[in-house]
Amino acid sequence: MRRNQGLAGFGSALRLEFSGPTRMTDAAAAWRDVVAAATVTDPLARTGTGLLAFGTFAFDDSSSQTSVLIVPELIVGREDGQCWVTRIWPTGQAAPETPLAMRPLGDEYRISLLPGALKPAGYRDAVAAAVARIGAQDLSKVVLARDLVGHLPAESDLRRLLTELALGYPDCWTYAVDGLVGSSPETLIRADHNEVNARVLAGTISRGADAAADIEAALALATSSKDGDEHEFAVQSVLAALRPHTSVLTTSEIPFTVKLPNLWHLATDLEGTLSDGSTSLDLIAAMHPTAAVAGTPTREALALIRELEPFDRGRYAGPVGWVGADGDGEWAIALRCAQVSPAGDVTAYAGCGIVLDSVPDRELAETKMKFRPVVEAFG
Repeated sequence: MRRNQGLAGFGSALRLEFSGPTRMTDAAAAWRDVVAAATVTDPLARTGTGLLAFGTFAFDDSSSQTSVLIVPELIVGREDGQCWVTRIWPTGQAAPETPLAMRPLGDEYRISLLPGALKPAGYRDAVAAAVARIGAQDLSKVVLARDLVGHLPAESDLRRLLTELALGYPDCWTYAVDGLVGSSPETLIRADHNEVNARVLAGTISRGADAAADIEAALALATSSKDGDEHEFAVQSVLAALRPHTSVLTTSEIPFTVKLPNLWHLATDLEGTLSDGSTSLDLIAAMHPTAAVAGTPTREALALIRELEPFDRGRYAGPVGWVGADGDGEWAIALRCAQVSPAGDVTAYAGCGIVLDSVPDRELAETKMKFRPVVEAFG
């Protein structure tokens, strides 16, 4: 959901799981097979109607966390003041009788999220080690994350968390797919009738305490050479990934600042026209991981992430979104998020782009800002 528009799925008509380096291309091929075998009655024929799947993908090729496409039994969509319902069921079976009834929210809960495998001191050390490697010219940028952990009481209603995120961050993508929950400010890719667009976010500063300080913070971000370099690495990685699939590809002339309730981001919008028939799943396979969540060069950055982060990122910083029968879809980068296990274990993640002049204490403070949406929603 974004700005009170989006899709909600109920039940599971089909669940497809993937893993390893080819997880996204495997998903694209499997989805083509599902669509080819499906009978679809869609009198609306608009974006978000008909057969579609929700998906979330692991960040790393070697992650133990599975990547999934889930086709719900029932989907409720809302856009521009109009709503629709889609029902999906296996061939030969009766249509599901999933009731469209509002269930009251469960009991309130408040939990604390505490440092996980990478403590604050360890994160400072990891940033310092990364800066040293960048200084030795092993790479130009790496994104390092740390984790927070907690545990939910039995039968906790995640809709409470999602309501807090959706109301508090209406300009972000609020998502909940297979236990991965969060509100992401970054659109990885949106494909709609051969048109594609993306928003690259890299470079961050906290909001000011008053209006004057807030304007000063935004100006400082816009003129920061450190944040500008970090941002340019991210933009170039997305351009390089999309050019082979597009006939036209343009970007906003200069980065602009995006205001969220707790911080400012440096942003660039990209728009293009598809030229090779790629689906949104093909595009996320080509784009992931961008420099905004991995680093530059990609191979060296991923190797350093595996070396310095003492945990599996799971689906953090991977694509999360949906794909339709025509291949169109919307995918965000899973940021400002937490993975909730069936047993109620919660792991939240936040990371920062590390470049040559990064300062460990400042990067640690930035992760605290980025944790704020999820920490406050849970607590």
